[in-house]
Amino acid sequence: MNESISIRKANLDDLKTLLEFEQGVIIAERPLDPFLSKSEIFYYNIPELITSENSNLLVAISNNELVASGYIRLENSKQYHKNSKHGYIGFMFVKPSFRGKKISTLILKSLKEWAKEKNLKELRLDVYSNNNGAVKAYERFGFTKSLVNMRMDI
Repeated sequence: MNESISIRKANLDDLKTLLEFEQGVIIAERPLDPFLSKSEIFYYNIPELITSENSNLLVAISNNELVASGYIRLENSKQYHKNSKHGYIGFMFVKPSFRGKKISTLILKSLKEWAKEKNLKELRLDVYSNNNGAVKAYERFGFTKSLVNMRMDI
């Protein structure tokens, strides 16, 4: 099955599906993070990600169906970092039936191009250390681990 995948900027007409994707991310991450609230949660302000000039929310399309998403947001770096700004990547989601087809790589390549157009020199993202598949995918794309966030219940 060789499906044609295209990448485009998300628009507000995509909101319903993107809200479903957001819950898909949360469902996937709940087993990885005992600190997530058990109540209904939302990670993203999707309308702002769509409309802001400082972010680029992309979707992947197959046969007129949204099958994946990812965004990059322009962020200020800490004053002690060598790059004053960086691109932060998030909301990487691929529908389960479309996984393993390198769709996230297509999205990441497009997000990286947007970052280059904005003259950024650095990309960052957060991934759960126990999400081995995602860690390996990001490493294959060129990301390296840099900081471990630790926490505990008290």
